[in-house]
Amino acid sequence: MSLDSNEAIVVEPDTKATACVIWLHGLGDSGAGFAPVVPMLGLPQDHSVRFIFPHAPEQPVTINGGAVMRSWYDIKSMNLLERADLDGVKQSELKVKRFIESQMDSGIQSENIILAGFSQGGVLSLFTGLRLPYKLAGIMALSCYLPAGDKLPEGINEVNKDTPVLQHHGQQDPVVPVDAGKMANTALINAGYLAEWKSYPMPHSVLPQQLAEIGQWLSKQLNV
Repeated sequence: MSLDSNEAIVVEPDTKATACVIWLHGLGDSGAGFAPVVPMLGLPQDHSVRFIFPHAPEQPVTINGGAVMRSWYDIKSMNLLERADLDGVKQSELKVKRFIESQMDSGIQSENIILAGFSQGGVLSLFTGLRLPYKLAGIMALSCYLPAGDKLPEGINEVNKDTPVLQHHGQQDPVVPVDAGKMANTALINAGYLAEWKSYPMPHSVLPQQLAEIGQWLSKQLNV
């Protein structure tokens, strides 16, 4: 499976891919930011998981003085309830759906695809995953929030109601307060989703121990 390097970084397994993780980066980063974590996940050597790390489009970001950078959507305010530009979120949702559907077209069933993301990418993984019309293996949302703060997105599709959702957050996160992540978790739990929450003694980042635990979770959901 080949994707244009301008679209994403793809890390192929040694064997034929039968599952896929699509991992979305945060504001100002690129697919290259998380691509190096694959060996740190501790997956079996003979795993069959393709990892795709898409690049967000470049666009002006209001809170950064209009500077142009890779961003899945504009951030207009640090106020959680007004932070995410919903039109931009929906535009990026279409891009993410195309990545998912390209994997389905290549022969990987949607039930063997995990949608993951960090920060902005996590916001998008939650938003897109909850609205998808087809079943996923899991949704991973790291150090992020819901676009509407304390409410689930409109247009939710029930097909992923029992899909495992993994949420991790740093207890000392100065960018996305841990309370914002917990608020999203509460909204998911109250709506009946299988949302697993864990916080770590870290800022807006990931830890080696956390990556190992993520690897175990991925292995469980994808049966590798």
